[in-house]
Amino acid sequence: AVVSTQSTGVVALYKDYKDMNMLMVIKVCVIGAGPSGMSCLAQFQNLSGKGEEVEVTCYEKQEQPGGLWNLTWRTGLDEHGESVHCSQYRDLFSNGPKECLEFPEYSFKDHFDKNIPSFPPREVLIDYLRGYWRFCGVNSVRDVKVSHAVKSVTWNEPSETFTVRVKDLTSKKTMENVFDRVIIATGHFSVPHVPSFKGINQFEGRVLHAHDFRNAREFAGQRVLLIGSSYSAEDIGLQLYKFGAKSITISYRTNKMGFTWPKTMKEVPLLKEINGKTCHFIDATYEDFDAMILCTGYQHSFPFMPGELTLECPNIMNIPNCYRNLQWYGVEQDKNDCGGKLFYVAMQDQYYTFTMFDMQARWVASVIKGIIQVPDRETCVAAIAAQLEENAVYKGCEDQIHGQTKYVKTLADDLGYTENIDVTELFLAWEHHKDENILTYRDRSHQSIVTNDVSPVHPLPWVKCMQDSLDAYINAI
Repeated sequence: AVVSTQSTGVVALYKDYKDMNMLMVIKVCVIGAGPSGMSCLAQFQNLSGKGEEVEVTCYEKQEQPGGLWNLTWRTGLDEHGESVHCSQYRDLFSNGPKECLEFPEYSFKDHFDKNIPSFPPREVLIDYLRGYWRFCGVNSVRDVKVSHAVKSVTWNEPSETFTVRVKDLTSKKTMENVFDRVIIATGHFSVPHVPSFKGINQFEGRVLHAHDFRNAREFAGQRVLLIGSSYSAEDIGLQLYKFGAKSITISYRTNKMGFTWPKTMKEVPLLKEINGKTCHFIDATYEDFDAMILCTGYQHSFPFMPGELTLECPNIMNIPNCYRNLQWYGVEQDKNDCGGKLFYVAMQDQYYTFTMFDMQARWVASVIKGIIQVPDRETCVAAIAAQLEENAVYKGCEDQIHGQTKYVKTLADDLGYTENIDVTELFLAWEHHKDENILTYRDRSHQSIVTNDVSPVHPLPWVKCMQDSLDAYINAI
């Protein structure tokens, strides 16, 4: 297998028939080089020498692989006029146990040469990812075309190929290449969903979406209103508490998160309207605020894709049009099929992350290389309908965790993959620890299913650990 690159997150493949007696080379385009796109490159490397020969090109619009894990001070547009991808912020620590995202073939202990606590900061996690990519034989310089933004993908039905138009953001030149397969791995946590409220234009404070939140220290001493009641509001609210916000109020639309918050944090019903700095809620209460952060989620957005091949859905556990939540069949009205040659990776709601992306990448690479066979289209379409019906069964976190475990195991079964990837009990323990104490769940230890080691406790509790750098964190252990 020859792995070439080009960046932005789609994997496209094209067939090069030089001689009827020679092997077929499938040209694949991977769009995006975040954790899911890099897992695709890793799995094509791992399967080198097996199945059909492939030539892989990966495009990434950022200056380096890493996706959301690349922290930047920029918001809005980057230096090239492209939308900023990053939704992370300074002092971000994992909000789930590292043991739930540990690769069976490459443990945290393998990478750091020692056991580390269960909830490390961002720099530790991106360093671990980079180590895994190297372990799999992926060379970021050789295998990823960085600063390359995909501008359009066109399906050529007569030849059953894709034309991918890409802009080199450095040279400003635009080029077109033809591929047999395209893998979209651009993620779905970078284009904000931004609601509006009556009077928000006249709010006498700062308004921003969580996507543009970069530093909790900025809000020290301020009264901050968060709109939303999911993981962004939970974690940003705790960050604000940790770094000295005067008060943090979380406005929920449907249900409270229901944690026992510290005394300067509380939950209130949905915001109704704003008058100056005064925010009125639907229960007729009101309060003054200095800043408002919209923790209202993200949209699936693929502006480079034609509408008939675009995935459109909310953040749900099972997505439409995609067999195994991966292989596009375009079964909905106004959607087109392209013979199973298009793939969307890591596009559903997520408990499992790195290991699920890796299993999805392994599945996609195996399908493209002909190592495993998918059923006929009719069977795949029926399976898509069945997986969508499962969404209604998931009534809460525990149901979702069990459901996603079942999904990841299904991929493993398809592949004949036998390593243990079931971290259900770790997830359930984590949820229980959060219910016990939302301020201290990151101070708990979990046991790795890879090494069987129980993680050590960091010398400082999370709420007092103000250093998020790789060196400071690892050296303190």
